[in-house]
Amino acid sequence: MHGHSRALREPTVSGTSEETGSAADSIRSATTERHQSVPVMPSAPTRTESELRDYRAAFNAAHLAMAVVDRSGHVVAANAALAGLLGTEPHALVEQRAADLVDLGAEARTWQAYQEVLRGRQARLRCTRRLKHPDGHSLWTEVTLGPVPGTRDVLLSVADISDRRDLQARLRHLQMHDPVTRLPNRALFFERLSAALEASSYEQGGTGRIGLCYLDLDGFKAVNDTLGHRVGDRLLTAVAARLTQCADQSGYGRTGGHLVARLGGDEFALLVEDSTGTEQLADLARSVLTAVQEPFDLAGQRLSVSASIGVVERAAEGTSATGLMQAADTTLYWAKADGKARWTLFDPERNAHRMTRQALTSTLRPAVERGEFALEYQPLVDLESGAVRGVEALVRWNHPQFGTLTPNRFIGIAEEDGSIVQLGRWVLRTACRQARRWQIERPSDSPVFVSVNVAVRQVWDSDLVGDVAEILAETGLAPQLLQLELTESAVMGSAGRPLQALQALSDMGVRIAIDDFGTGYSNLAYLSRLPVSVLKLDGSFVRGFRYEEGTHPNPADETIVEALVQLAHRLGLTVTAECVETAGQAARLRRVGCDTGQGWLYSRAVAPELIAEMIGTRPGA
Repeated sequence: MHGHSRALREPTVSGTSEETGSAADSIRSATTERHQSVPVMPSAPTRTESELRDYRAAFNAAHLAMAVVDRSGHVVAANAALAGLLGTEPHALVEQRAADLVDLGAEARTWQAYQEVLRGRQARLRCTRRLKHPDGHSLWTEVTLGPVPGTRDVLLSVADISDRRDLQARLRHLQMHDPVTRLPNRALFFERLSAALEASSYEQGGTGRIGLCYLDLDGFKAVNDTLGHRVGDRLLTAVAARLTQCADQSGYGRTGGHLVARLGGDEFALLVEDSTGTEQLADLARSVLTAVQEPFDLAGQRLSVSASIGVVERAAEGTSATGLMQAADTTLYWAKADGKARWTLFDPERNAHRMTRQALTSTLRPAVERGEFALEYQPLVDLESGAVRGVEALVRWNHPQFGTLTPNRFIGIAEEDGSIVQLGRWVLRTACRQARRWQIERPSDSPVFVSVNVAVRQVWDSDLVGDVAEILAETGLAPQLLQLELTESAVMGSAGRPLQALQALSDMGVRIAIDDFGTGYSNLAYLSRLPVSVLKLDGSFVRGFRYEEGTHPNPADETIVEALVQLAHRLGLTVTAECVETAGQAARLRRVGCDTGQGWLYSRAVAPELIAEMIGTRPGA
């Protein structure tokens, strides 16, 4: 056999024949004791018998487990350290397949690399292997193979790294777990989530779906602030135990496993791999909510808390960890906003609205500079004569992505972020300029006034009086032809600066109108002390005036409107009715003394050139 003839490889030698013969005799004598064979050391000009014995002794006495392997992959020689590592004797390892001893065939990539080393096409291979000792215990080893210089053999070394692996495992556990609750932390949660979202995770008959309950304790900060962080940590630990129990009792997952993690602060997550649908996640959320709401007894302290939970369940394919967490975070926010102590399921339609709102918020300010806004005008018609007395300016946003947007889609956002000041100033200037243009273009007709909506924040955050004076001077529009509309709730609570601004505008000659009157405070006594000249009745009153389609008028509506009109007239105010849609409504409003009407009976909000055609006519007649 080739193993008998090559128990030790003869080095390349040079020198005298006597020296060569001596070395050869030593090597030949070594072949008679195969279990004590040693590898040939790095090539040298000659090796004496004494040197060879030293090499052989060092090989056998080395603490590093080693073996010489020939090109066919069989062990030529093994030392005592390797034999002890594998629980056998050195001679028992000779002629065995090295790959079998250290499990090099378990992975295709490692096996291929091993073959390349044997053929001399790859210089070195290093890999980690878990080996099983004959006595039953397992050990982790680092296996290294490299060529023996001057021969065709390779040297196999096997280092026991079990202690190092154990230390690494302990360090990883500390790194990946929360020190307070002992739950997996954010890092481990995202590692597990990313692995769960890989398509390969669902190849073995899984559902291909994933679910997540994202939980936040309600009012946890108050516990920390009043009772201290030590009690707060105990509460978190107790909550973690209940969440783990809920997950265990649910028994979900491919192998019945689960992941409950603390993501930070008082936020927890329950990850469900291979979920079966939203009902499963809803059941889990309900059980968690019930468990958390049970009182906690902590070192003499009895605490009651609640939780808000965002629930997301979807197909794993096409879902990213970031996308899933964004959906969960959004849904948790909904649960908080809806009143806390509840769970809320992710709603794609509601999320689309939120995303649209965010997109509008980020682009609203630049949109004014880009000229994306335009004004349309709705006529205010004299109920007696049918003539157009004025128009209300209504802003439209020609959004490049979402199309034409009406004010209810973006005015609230503008008020929140303060851009209403910039937008309101543009609307005021554009409307005044247009009203003056109509006046110039139609000198023979009575000039129409323009009514512009003003937000309370414009009064607080800008010099509205100065802006109005500047724009009127710039456009040449008379103050009497400008009407500013504020909501009832804003005007009725006016005091200090807002009231001073309204008074200054009224003294300037500008008309002040209360919009949507009848839906807010309706403080009639306070009304007499405000510099108001117009009341605009909310459309809810007018809708009760319908005769069509078998409906009958509500006498109470007419009585209320008539009383409001009479009161307004006695205070020197004019009254405009909104949402006039039928001739019958117009007739009843005219009968109770209402001054002007506004609504689809006369016209929708239209472009300024169409308003020019209505001036001097009777729209809706």
